[in-house]
Amino acid sequence: MTTADYERALARIPNWMLGLAVIGTAVAARTAGIQGAAGFVLGAIAAWLNLRLIERAVNGIIRRVAADPGTVHQGSGIRIFVQFAVFATLAFVILRFTGFNLKAAMLGFLVCPASAIVEIVYELFNYGHS
Repeated sequence: MTTADYERALARIPNWMLGLAVIGTAVAARTAGIQGAAGFVLGAIAAWLNLRLIERAVNGIIRRVAADPGTVHQGSGIRIFVQFAVFATLAFVILRFTGFNLKAAMLGFLVCPASAIVEIVYELFNYGHS
């Protein structure tokens, strides 16, 4: 697999996430009503934001290392930790103090790993990897 293949695979993951979010929202609406659908959508949005935060953090680390290899950059790890802590706190507050279905939101948050699995299966069938 070339670098371009990896880039295309990474670019497809948000598309898989969107498809799984639409399907999951429909299932959640049917089984848990509007609160379940809203919770699932909220979880899927949080999963997408989490993916973007991780992607931004990793790209930032790679840029710093590539620009100045061999040096340790102080504070970058703390900044990343603070971003994730704020994200987790906001997610907790939103889920705790609103009427969203917590179970549906947690299931919605799983669209990211589910989309990675779908991408793996897609790669296996599309490119015939063994």
